[in-house]
Amino acid sequence: MNEIIKIFEKNKGYAHMVELKKANIHTRRIANAVELGIIEKIKPGLYKLVNYDHDEHESFVEVCHANKRAVICMLSAASYYELTTFSPSEIYVAVPNNTDKFEMKYPPIKVYYFADSYYSPGIETIKTKSGIVRIYNKEKTIGDLFRYIRKIGEDVAVESLKTYLQNRKERNIPKLLEYAEVCGVKKKIEPMIKAIL
Repeated sequence: MNEIIKIFEKNKGYAHMVELKKANIHTRRIANAVELGIIEKIKPGLYKLVNYDHDEHESFVEVCHANKRAVICMLSAASYYELTTFSPSEIYVAVPNNTDKFEMKYPPIKVYYFADSYYSPGIETIKTKSGIVRIYNKEKTIGDLFRYIRKIGEDVAVESLKTYLQNRKERNIPKLLEYAEVCGVKKKIEPMIKAIL
């Protein structure tokens, strides 16, 4: 088991079946490690070490590990940046339109398929103790919340915008309007900015 644990520790607590097979770990040993509760299956072909010292961003890292093109978005990103008091029960994630169906047993996810013009802009990479998280920046997050306002709700979108604008040190109104333009919601957001400020 130590051999298996070392592979996981080298990869910040995660390993793909491919990596384990390359290290000559037989599938029976992997199944045995799952039965013993040493490792846990996240999705087919991806496992995590149960006793690894993860942080509060562990579930975001799991989603980004499960799909290399997954980006934390909308309600999850707004919650991460503390733009909203709302705490989603699922992780909101964006992938490109042409991505194969993306599912996970745990953590629960809500997947949005974005056209490239919406998917590519505003992706940031954050290093956490648990690993790398791909997430949209604050401005793109607000743009997406307004783009999906009917599905997500006006209250969360407006709350996130207000919270963003109240932080004078960090707010960047030209950048916010640039991403509002990218998301096709500039006409919606511009008068609100004037009303709030």
